[in-house]
Amino acid sequence: MSKIKCELYHDNFQNRKKYNIPKAQLVIADIPYNLGNNAYASNPSWYVGGDNKKGESKKANKQFFPSDKNFNLVEYFHFCSKLLIPEPKEKGKAPAMIMFCSFEQMAPLIEVAKKYGFKNSYPLFFIKKTSSQALKANMRIVGATEYAVVFYRDKLPKFNNDWKQKEEGKKMILNWFEWQRDSVKEIPKIHPTQKPVNLLEQLIKTFTDPGDVVIDPCAGSGTTLLAAKKNGRHSYGFEIYRPFYKRAIEEMLPIGGEHERQMDIFECMTDS
Repeated sequence: MSKIKCELYHDNFQNRKKYNIPKAQLVIADIPYNLGNNAYASNPSWYVGGDNKKGESKKANKQFFPSDKNFNLVEYFHFCSKLLIPEPKEKGKAPAMIMFCSFEQMAPLIEVAKKYGFKNSYPLFFIKKTSSQALKANMRIVGATEYAVVFYRDKLPKFNNDWKQKEEGKKMILNWFEWQRDSVKEIPKIHPTQKPVNLLEQLIKTFTDPGDVVIDPCAGSGTTLLAAKKNGRHSYGFEIYRPFYKRAIEEMLPIGGEHERQMDIFECMTDS
């Protein structure tokens, strides 16, 4: 097998053509939830030390990151429709797109996806042992789940359950997964909505084969790229927010061996 590529671009996915990256078997991304200034509303970090008696922290009335409010869903689906491999004639080879999202986003995402050829979909559920909505604990049942939707065109996507059989002695992959946090000693915490590498590995092993291409248009901390690299899949990602890009390049992607560091678009401007 050729050397596994793991490339992260400090750029917007709209500029994908200039990088000449190959078509993907799987596109997987955690799109912005458009929470605006209420991003930390139910999280203790809204207050200093998590204590409302100490007053509001610097995160109060703040969004997670500047690019959150600028996400263009139509451009995203257009991007994904172009980057996935064409629908193959054979069964069991079709590509897929997985989008993490809030529960409220699921229905509208499914409707928009149909306009770009993703006629079919099904949901995934991720169960946590704890909830970040500590400030709501005395008011209502708190959320301890996350969600995603698997989108595909006509044929069912490539599906592998042999890894499940080998690792757990089970053939059946359920539509819900246990959300197990990565060890902070092994995986740095870079992004406020960072997805566990171990969870992404399960999804990547299910929908791709070694040597396939995985693309993350909103790469954030780079955990998707790391999960792909660890399992012998080529991966490409885009991240426009420089602090996330820089930490992903310096802290996340070096885990597990070398990767090909990409030139920062702003470094190019500085050098000229």
